[in-house]
Amino acid sequence: MPPMPKHAAKQKSTSRSNYSAKDIEVLEGLEPVRRRPGMYIGSTDEAGLHHLAAEVLDNAMDEAVANFADRIEIELGADGILTIGDNGRGIPVDPHPKFKKKSALEVILTTLHAGGKFGGKVYETAGGLHGVGISVVNALSDYLAIEVARDGKLWQQEYARGKPKTKLKATGTAKNRRGTVIHFHPDPKIFGNSATFRPERLYRMARSKAYLFRGVEIRWACNEKLLGNATVPAKERFHFQNGLKSFLESTLDGRTAITQVPFAGEADFPNKAGRMEWAISWPEDGEGFIHSYCNTIPTPKGGAHETGLRTALARALKAYGELVGNRQASQITAEDTAIGATILLSIFLKDPAFQGQTKERLSSPEAQRLTEATLKDHFDHWLSGDPETANLLLESILARTEERLRRREAKELSRKTPTRRLRLPGKLTDCTHESTRDTEIFLVEGDSAGGSAKQGRNRKTQAILPLRGKILNVASATDEKLRANQEIADLTQALGCSTGSQCDPAKLRYERVIIMTDADVDGAHIASLLMTFFFREMPALVEDGRLHLAAPPLYRLSQGGQTVYARDDAHKDQLLKTTFKGKAKVEISRFKGLGEMPAAQLKETTMDPSKRTLYRVTLPKKEAQKEAKEVARFVEDLMGKRPERRFLFIQKNAQFIEHLDV
Repeated sequence: MPPMPKHAAKQKSTSRSNYSAKDIEVLEGLEPVRRRPGMYIGSTDEAGLHHLAAEVLDNAMDEAVANFADRIEIELGADGILTIGDNGRGIPVDPHPKFKKKSALEVILTTLHAGGKFGGKVYETAGGLHGVGISVVNALSDYLAIEVARDGKLWQQEYARGKPKTKLKATGTAKNRRGTVIHFHPDPKIFGNSATFRPERLYRMARSKAYLFRGVEIRWACNEKLLGNATVPAKERFHFQNGLKSFLESTLDGRTAITQVPFAGEADFPNKAGRMEWAISWPEDGEGFIHSYCNTIPTPKGGAHETGLRTALARALKAYGELVGNRQASQITAEDTAIGATILLSIFLKDPAFQGQTKERLSSPEAQRLTEATLKDHFDHWLSGDPETANLLLESILARTEERLRRREAKELSRKTPTRRLRLPGKLTDCTHESTRDTEIFLVEGDSAGGSAKQGRNRKTQAILPLRGKILNVASATDEKLRANQEIADLTQALGCSTGSQCDPAKLRYERVIIMTDADVDGAHIASLLMTFFFREMPALVEDGRLHLAAPPLYRLSQGGQTVYARDDAHKDQLLKTTFKGKAKVEISRFKGLGEMPAAQLKETTMDPSKRTLYRVTLPKKEAQKEAKEVARFVEDLMGKRPERRFLFIQKNAQFIEHLDV
């Protein structure tokens, strides 16, 4: 190692001399939460905001799961204050033995890692494990008021940003009443002045909790002024006697499944280690999901219990295949059984281990073992008890197994031979037409727009490929980034015509490629990124006239029985001066995006070949070298690595802007 320069050593020495004990901070009480809220709630965006509601609701659910409460009430007020209450035992209000000048209630609300869920004596299973949930909510609220009905008395106390504003007071008697009610308002200093609870999200949260535990009734209420255009009711009562089975049936409403009756049930784990409930179906359309929970806590990133479930399904199907003499069943994997299935799984453990305070992934090793053993036993009985259904399911799973093996073989062959084998991305919804004639693939932004497009498409000739947001700008990205980008890889595989010098329009799997993005500035940006990709990586395809731009409307104008769509502001103004001139009030609605547009309207305005408008993207012919160079320079100026060129372009052309969409 070369010697350190003298001036550097001197600077470093000076820096060290300024570092002393006074520079060491000790954060006490709830100050760590306010300094670093992301450590406790994941983020301070909308997800973190609603995590506060989940923490309070989880505490109420713990009382219900422990069979001390059978009713929970959730109410969102016009002032943004959220109220969550239960009829459980009520938080203890007597002095805490370790902090005799404070009540147990105040200790729980103002001290991290304080609660009754550590020893397992008060709660057999609980979602709150670390003793930080309610204290974090208190720390991150500019107002929190708590009411406790216990032993015939009603107690009240108020807090602000984690500190008591009033003393704990007995305010009267509470005959025939018990439990805890918490009113709180998120602190704008943490979440921003515009942060508010979303009724839709709270409503779904409340409903899902009721599905997860059959013994609780959850009452939802929301001020009508906050609902706006939301489809959420102002009041509703949730109580589901069939638990997850009811949840699955409501989710699959109208969809046809391979098995007429879902595989659903509940069972206790051995040695009183907990219990589990599940509901599984296999829709014919193959569009599945998995939602898992542990002690009513959602685990969106899965974990040990999901692994156990997948393994159990695969082992049971392989065993059934062996029983009926189907040798192919031995090739079934956990992936084959779970992909395309709609799965709801809820387990209850005494002392689960999660990754992080937000508990998005279950890491308890015993969860996999318990879930796998318990579920396999019940799935074995379910399959053998209904051979007709079991055979249908086995046949469907084996078809997926064969498809997986074909993909693996094609991948291996593509490495070994110069002949390219077909590989399709999983999120591509392909058309059924065997030839490329009259077929087209729509490139859409996001799963939301993809969902509307799938419903509005012609299944025979129209394929849909959802892309995740704004794809990589290939004009400024390195080759390494380009090769590593999954969206680019999916798009290339779906089209099947290779890239660069190997691009062959004759191998394109569709007659047309259509870029269909929102009719706003973000949509235009995504379209420009996609056009840049085709210009740089598939120029032969563009030269052959195979690339098109869809023209979705931005506005819908209605008056009486007449409805007309406008593609932009200029078109809207033109229609108002012509088609609707002199008419009564015209109703004008602006589409937020393709995902917000009903499938029927999307089909009518943008996807139906007999009604839509398409813009073909063209390039100068090869002999027009001057024009070709001008186009290449233009793309480089706007999309390349030098931002000063874009700035110069904006300066030169800003005067021509008539409508600015920001």
